[in-house]
Amino acid sequence: MIKKIQVVILATLIALPVLSFAGDKISGQQIVENVYNRQTGNDQQADLTMSLINSRGDERVRTIRQFTKDFGAMEKKIMFFKTPADVHNTSFMNWSYDDENKDDDQWIYLPALKKIKRISSDSKSDYFMGSDFTYDDLGDRHPSQDTHKLIGEEMINGENCYVVESIPKDEDYMYSKTVTWIIKDKWIGLKKDFYDEDEDLLKTLTVKKFEKISGYWIILSTEMHNVQKNHTTKMQLDNVKIDTGIADNQFTERMMRRGL
Repeated sequence: MIKKIQVVILATLIALPVLSFAGDKISGQQIVENVYNRQTGNDQQADLTMSLINSRGDERVRTIRQFTKDFGAMEKKIMFFKTPADVHNTSFMNWSYDDENKDDDQWIYLPALKKIKRISSDSKSDYFMGSDFTYDDLGDRHPSQDTHKLIGEEMINGENCYVVESIPKDEDYMYSKTVTWIIKDKWIGLKKDFYDEDEDLLKTLTVKKFEKISGYWIILSTEMHNVQKNHTTKMQLDNVKIDTGIADNQFTERMMRRGL
């Protein structure tokens, strides 16, 4: 009996270092996949305030109503601009796919033209409605589209973060690389640097506020600063509601034309 116990203890002592090492060892790919797969509920709706601030400090504010829903193999998002008057009833829709071989589908409705325009792959690098976010930034980039490398760890605002460098597999992609600071236990990208084709820093996305709502970590406030243009876009979510049962037909071209 004593011999049997000794064998069990020995086996446990041998296994412990291996388990500890396996638990600590994580790849850049796994980290980014954890961020990509972070649960945010079956559906979500919120009021979004977009503030555009130029190099002189002049600010333009736009208010938006936003809806998102998980359809299993895809996620759909639709945004309706409410104010100011010159963008009222403009709408934008994005469909992101889990299939790594499928690019996001995106459409924008321009009420002045009474026309829905599909965003082509060549237009994904264009900036969205005067903001510092490109159309591609508004989508959900699949982890397989980049090569991810864990390059360090850093503490930011009291949060332990992995630092991951991501290099696109497509050499013609608009960014030469990105570097992201990801909170270890929450899988939230707290900060992200975007580098242009010449590998110079182009812009930095910073998460200013996040909260747990209905059991999910939700990003509520972000700031994208274009360091080359000295232009900033702030995004603020309010009145966030999760799992309210948004209808499937909310995410259609018909609804884009209909508006709120």
